Amino acid sequence: MPTPLPPSDLFRHGLRLLLDKDIDAWVGLWADDGVMEFPFAPEGRPRRLEGREAVAAYMRHYPDHIDLHDFPELRIHETTDARTVVVEMRGVGRLVRTGAPFDMTYIAVVTVEDGRFTSYRDYWNPLALLEPGAEFAGSAR
Repeated sequence: MPTPLPPSDLFRHGLRLLLDKDIDAWVGLWADDGVMEFPFAPEGRPRRLEGREAVAAYMRHYPDHIDLHDFPELRIHETTDARTVVVEMRGVGRLVRTGAPFDMTYIAVVTVEDGRFTSYRDYWNPLALLEPGAEFAGSAR
């Protein structure tokens, strides 16, 4: 059995899968009971996804909305807990429906156990939803 990737490497691998639009493989990096949270999600948007299947349903159509091209500013900070990293990153690409540029800065707090994401708190800017065509995956609209 291969040694599980450390959190920073698993996160980088996950970003590569998102750029490749391989959502199934990205979801496969999650623990069955993993939790994804969006503390700044506006009304009508999910704030907490519990379990791999909920994460899969949320992300299933992500590439239909956002065509990611790169994560040009990625900084992964190790913490005193070897299972947890804090990530600063910028995702760039385009909005599929309008062709408008997509440029989002994120901070994420990510915990990994046994080579799987168990907790992912995604602090993204909800004001980006005001852009036409910025209908993110998992929308309640």
